[in-house]
Amino acid sequence: MSLIDRYIGTSVLSGTFVVLAVLLTLTGFVSLEDELGDVGKGSYAIEDALLYVLLVLPRSGYEMFPVAALLGSLAGLGVLARHSELIALRAAGVSLARIVSAVMKVGLLLAVISVALGEFLAPASEQLATSLRAEKIYGQVTLRTKYGFWARDGSAFINIRKILPGAQLGDIYIYEYDADKRLRLATYAQQALYREDHWLLKGMEQSEFVDGQVRTRALSEAEWTSFLDPALLRVVMVDPLVLPLRGLQKYITFMRENGQNAASYEVAFWTKIVNPLVILIMLFLSIPFVFGDLRTAGVGQRVFAGAVIGAGFLLFNKAFGHLAVVYHINPLIAACLPGLLCLFLAVWYTRRI
Repeated sequence: MSLIDRYIGTSVLSGTFVVLAVLLTLTGFVSLEDELGDVGKGSYAIEDALLYVLLVLPRSGYEMFPVAALLGSLAGLGVLARHSELIALRAAGVSLARIVSAVMKVGLLLAVISVALGEFLAPASEQLATSLRAEKIYGQVTLRTKYGFWARDGSAFINIRKILPGAQLGDIYIYEYDADKRLRLATYAQQALYREDHWLLKGMEQSEFVDGQVRTRALSEAEWTSFLDPALLRVVMVDPLVLPLRGLQKYITFMRENGQNAASYEVAFWTKIVNPLVILIMLFLSIPFVFGDLRTAGVGQRVFAGAVIGAGFLLFNKAFGHLAVVYHINPLIAACLPGLLCLFLAVWYTRRI
């Protein structure tokens, strides 16, 4: 990598991280304000709310990464333009294509960072955050592992292997212990449905351990009032934006096999695949803002224009994702269309330079 590439790349990279830090700070304050409303419930204290907000920030960072790349590139290149360094580069014979290439190179690094954030850090921190929050507020320990969702309800431990939308669970294992911490009753249910104020277990098999003997029985269905706090449903339900690609793929396959609508998870799957390309498109979009009609404007004006486009992209991306689910639009098209519109805008604006 040449000196010019490093210099331009450093400006874009530093600008992106500064913008991302500002956006995460603002998001953190908003999230903390929401969490303060739950302080005092159970043993949920202010320090717990602060920890929860810090743990969910990686997910927010992943969602805002394309916009941060756009604003960061505008800020970084804007500083170079304000100091006439870009003009000096062009006068020295450095072509616009060379500058675009330098920006795209750092874009590849940002794309890798985004993938690592969305596939590893964000899912793990989000799960830890929801588990800690549930334990503090509801007094129940929750954990999601490769063997399903685990929760503790008093002296009972619950393992849920299949979690479906609409308050439906499948393959539920309930292990109840006595005061001496010995297994007293083991229950398996094929399905669980939430009805008003209780859970309805279906296809049950129970094994009771009494006096060194095991008694088994089968039940078609039974109510279970103390099975799981309904307020924990949002923890139990799988948010597609939190899952890594491999988890999304497995969940989509599982929902299809069980006749469930997996459209929202398919949109999330393709959105995660397209996201690194969207970051490159956003960086490319920043070029005409610096060399085009706004080349004489200040950094603040460029960043404001980029913020408007970035906010529009986020809103359109989320709205079109929901429309794709409702109107059965191809998930790949739903994931690609917002980015393609930005690419069209970037190409059209660049041709005018």
